[in-house]
Amino acid sequence: MNTLLPFGLTLIDLVTLLAGVTAFVVLLAVWQATLVARDPMKGRLKQLHDRREALRAGLVTEPKRRASPIRKTQSVTLMHKVVSKLKLAQSTQTQKVTKKMMQAGWRQKDAVVIYLFFKMILPMLIAVTVLILVYGLKIFASKPLMESLVPVSAILLAFFAPDLVVKNQIQKRMDSIRKALPDALDLMVICAEAGLTLDTALNRVTEEMGKSSPELADEFGLTSIELGFLPDRRQALNNLSDRVPLPSIRGVITTLIQTERYGTPLATSLRVLSAEFRNDRMMKAEEKAARLPATMTVPLILFILPTLFVVLLGPAACQISDELINR
Repeated sequence: MNTLLPFGLTLIDLVTLLAGVTAFVVLLAVWQATLVARDPMKGRLKQLHDRREALRAGLVTEPKRRASPIRKTQSVTLMHKVVSKLKLAQSTQTQKVTKKMMQAGWRQKDAVVIYLFFKMILPMLIAVTVLILVYGLKIFASKPLMESLVPVSAILLAFFAPDLVVKNQIQKRMDSIRKALPDALDLMVICAEAGLTLDTALNRVTEEMGKSSPELADEFGLTSIELGFLPDRRQALNNLSDRVPLPSIRGVITTLIQTERYGTPLATSLRVLSAEFRNDRMMKAEEKAARLPATMTVPLILFILPTLFVVLLGPAACQISDELINR
């Protein structure tokens, strides 16, 4: 353990340094989660306002005169240069990546560039770091199997890490939207019965759902803006379906399109959809509760039953042992 490494460090010093860096990162993440991001709607209204201005500029001015509302930092500018030189943004996968970024809620123009940059750079950095630690510093010198498995596993993990982060963000966002959708539809029913139009109803739901479900409020607010600026209202509703690929959202979009085309009562259709989605949510909860006994079987056998046997049979076993020894 006291073997000297480069720069006069020992293995204990290296492990201590890595532990300190990890603790600092964890504290920073906790601080940002508890102190910085208290208001879930902070910054979202500004993004919607920027989106409104961008749509207005796209309909009023020429494309050459459009101004980017987002200032690029030096790091993002460097990422743009690297991605443009390597021509990563010109592949056919860029449209799919852009769609995934929108589904994850990252609508900034630089989101795709940052994703492509880390998709290329992260495996290289992890590969160099792991090779130095494994073959340069001989951390696993006594374990040949680890020397061959750790670099390959680390490189594969680094390669798939951006996709996993984006997929996890999309899954969390879709779950939040699916859970809050019945309540939002109930609010839209109230707005429709009060005589509000679809644009005004979406704005009202955005204001009311801002604290309980900022993801759904964000999507409804953007849809309301697009309904007011896009020449085709059906395109605005289809954009919502593309950003939120849920069957329930597709059903709502189909209902809204049919309502605007044929003039059917909006409140009645939304009330039926709200009851249906709420029943689906209840059925999924009951399904999870029904799977609970089968899920708890293995932990019950491995952890609870042995302890129960020790508690129940232990005193009897000790008493029988004492009787036999005394005799």
